[in-house]
Amino acid sequence: MAPITYSLYPTLLNLFDRYQKGYLDKQELLNRVNRVPVPQTEAQAKGSSFEEAVIKGVNEDDFDAEILNKVRALLPRPMVKTQVYCEHQLDNVLLYGYVDVIGKTLAVDIKTTHSYQEGQFAHSHQNFYLPALRAKGIRTLRYVITDFQDVYQENYDQTVDFSVQEVQIKLFCDFLEAHRGEITDRKIFRK
Repeated sequence: MAPITYSLYPTLLNLFDRYQKGYLDKQELLNRVNRVPVPQTEAQAKGSSFEEAVIKGVNEDDFDAEILNKVRALLPRPMVKTQVYCEHQLDNVLLYGYVDVIGKTLAVDIKTTHSYQEGQFAHSHQNFYLPALRAKGIRTLRYVITDFQDVYQENYDQTVDFSVQEVQIKLFCDFLEAHRGEITDRKIFRK
């Protein structure tokens, strides 16, 4: 296996996807790469609070009981562990992050959104949690998504195609090299 040159996490790679699509400009992306603090949005706070309500039962009264029950019904039983660290090496890139919940063969990541479109996580970089968790017996990664009106799920197994994500990772590494002088968070570079 190649020596690790870059350490990347899915949120950053998903932001690069947004940059490629024109939703972020170069400086916004560089600020995220450099971990420049940004205020948490109301939607982000609601999402974090919802996850706490689902998993830990904290502030459940802030959310619709039916939505909470639908989400909980899609979690693995038994829940073996929450906030599980994952890492997977792809060539010279270490991908790392946390998945919300694992069971014996199922990992779940809880998502909140304003608007859901079927298949929107097909090319998420969090799908790399699958090979990262293979040794723990995980065969399926399930995204449990709510728009607070309904609950949706997307399931991916160990045969998921990573070709789109692999190209994006290569392009992001090229972006990092092109802007190396502007990057202050040196944790990204492992050389």
